[in-house]
Amino acid sequence: MRNPVVAAIQMESGPDLAANLARARALVVAAAARGARLVVLPEVFAWRGGGDAEPDVASSIPGPVSEFLCSLAAEVGVTLVGGSFLERSDVPGRSFNTSILVDPDGSIRAIYRKLHLFDVDLPGRVTVRESDVRVPGREVVTAATALGTVGLSICYDLRFPELFRRLALAGATIVTIPSAFTAYTGAAHWEPLLRARAIENQVFVIAPNQTGTSPHGFRDYGHSMIVDPWGTVLARAGDGEALVTAALDLDLLARVRREMPCLRHARLLS
Repeated sequence: MRNPVVAAIQMESGPDLAANLARARALVVAAAARGARLVVLPEVFAWRGGGDAEPDVASSIPGPVSEFLCSLAAEVGVTLVGGSFLERSDVPGRSFNTSILVDPDGSIRAIYRKLHLFDVDLPGRVTVRESDVRVPGREVVTAATALGTVGLSICYDLRFPELFRRLALAGATIVTIPSAFTAYTGAAHWEPLLRARAIENQVFVIAPNQTGTSPHGFRDYGHSMIVDPWGTVLARAGDGEALVTAALDLDLLARVRREMPCLRHARLLS
């Protein structure tokens, strides 16, 4: 498949699960209508609300959110990365932050649980302790698709380059980074980190972000992006709900890896 079109969906998710799923569905249908073959939703696309409500909202796999994603992918015939949603764990009061990749026939191809938890205190700006309510994943996950091998990650993972090198060495040519990046850190680091991960691992990066105000009271950054292996930003959203698409030049990917064979030259491997 040459030059497949992909889409990143930017949402302002809130505490109404049904409303969030309805908006996600409308945006995925719109992306498919634009020719997208791979569509990526943002982190916590299905629900964002107060911590007290999380145990009631977290779902199993299979469960309401995963079944919604499987049905939607089959309906519109796309490969769908379900951003992330809260998946029940065996630890009381804590859930996984989980991303699933669904094939166009509606079957789950891969399940990734966020490895790196966002425990950050920037006084007066951002204070979050994700580990209080989340269980970290344990596995690096890639999935073979008709568009290429997709490496899965979520938000804060972006700051850990060793994960993306492992995804590339596992064969990833596309990396998805569904996020809820804050406005404060996003203004400083979002684009530089996305472009760096694309350049150093010679992959396409699809990074849909949340927008609006988070349940913690701070602003999300928006500015969802699609970046090519040379670090060129192919598509960029602004603020507010958005859908951006781009065609992935697979000949460019092959040329970059052939002419600048960094992955073959790497000597310090974890």
